[in-house]
Amino acid sequence: MAKVDGFNAKLATTITNIVGTMWCAYAFAILAFIGLPPALGLTIVPARFASIILWVSSEFLQLVLLAVIMVGQGVQGAASDARAIHTYEDTQALIGKLDLKQSEQLAELKAHIDEILGARHDGPAAA
Repeated sequence: MAKVDGFNAKLATTITNIVGTMWCAYAFAILAFIGLPPALGLTIVPARFASIILWVSSEFLQLVLLAVIMVGQGVQGAASDARAIHTYEDTQALIGKLDLKQSEQLAELKAHIDEILGARHDGPAAA
């Protein structure tokens, strides 16, 4: 996250990472279960408290977190793309070095083979 630029991108990435945990899922499940009795018409919790729970879960969390998570995922996707491009460039550079080294080794091997074949042709004839 150190490479994320700007306050909004850092905040969105942080919130996306927090919301993307099982602990956050457990908290949302508890919130949903607190709002269940009023939805069933039971008066276990006060009506004012039930309306606050309903507002938090249906308005605030859904509307605000949706936009924040989308921004956070966009930032994470861009960072992932940048890492992929960097890995590709590193791999290309490594392959280029390997090809150069292999070319040198093949040239040396060819020179040795030529020496062996030259010595064989120049040596005494086989009986």
